[in-house]
Amino acid sequence: MPKPTLHYHPLSSYCHKVLIALDEMQIEFDSHLLDLGDPAARADFLALWPTGKMPLLVDRGRPVAETSIIIEHLQRHHAPSARRLIPDDPDQALEVRLWDRLFDQYVMTPMQACTADLLRPEEQRDPRGAAHARDSLASSFAWIDRHLEGRTWVAGDAFSMADCAAAPALFFALTYVPLAAGQSNLAAYFERLVSRPSVARTIDQARPWFRFYPGRAGLDARFLDTGSAD
Repeated sequence: MPKPTLHYHPLSSYCHKVLIALDEMQIEFDSHLLDLGDPAARADFLALWPTGKMPLLVDRGRPVAETSIIIEHLQRHHAPSARRLIPDDPDQALEVRLWDRLFDQYVMTPMQACTADLLRPEEQRDPRGAAHARDSLASSFAWIDRHLEGRTWVAGDAFSMADCAAAPALFFALTYVPLAAGQSNLAAYFERLVSRPSVARTIDQARPWFRFYPGRAGLDARFLDTGSAD
C-alpha cells in the first residue's frame, strides 16, 4: 500500500496534532513542507484543497482534510490494531471526540486569535479582541484543570486523539496566558504531554522554526533552539 502524504508546516499547531497522532500510531508517511508565502506553491495547494487550510493528508490520490477526520481516517486505514487513538467502545469514543473538539474550539481557537493579532501591522491590531482571546484561554484553563483532577489523560485511561489535540493547543496557548497559581492538575498534565515521546519529537522537529513564531517571547527557554539566531 502506498504511503499517505501529509502537507504541513512545522509551526502549525494543527499540523502538530496530526504529527503526534502519526507518531503514536507508528504510521509511515511522506511529508510535503508547505510554503504558502510562495505564490506557485500556494496555487498548487489551493488546487488540491480549496480552503487552503493545513494540514492536508493525501491518501491514494484522495485529499483528507480536518485534523480529527485525518486522524480517524489514519486509524481506520493505516494504524496497527494495537495502536488506537479513538476507542472502539462507542461511549468512550464519544468522550474522546468531545475533548478533542473542546481543545480545538476553546484552546486552539483563542490561541490562534492571539497569534493572528501579532501578525498584523501594529496599527491594525485589535487589543480588545486579543484581550478577549486571552480571557477565554484563562477561563478554559480553569475548567480543564478541574476536569483533570485524578486523571492521567484527558479522556479516559489511555492517551487518545483528545491528548493529540491538547498538546499543541496548550503548548502554544501557554505562550500567551500562563497558568494561574493553583492550577496544578493542568500543570502536571502539560508536563506529561511534553514528556510523551511523540509530543517531544514533534516539538523537537519544530524547534528550529520557533524563531519565526510570533509568540516566541512567551516560550519556555527549554523549548528554544539555542543553536539558532534570535
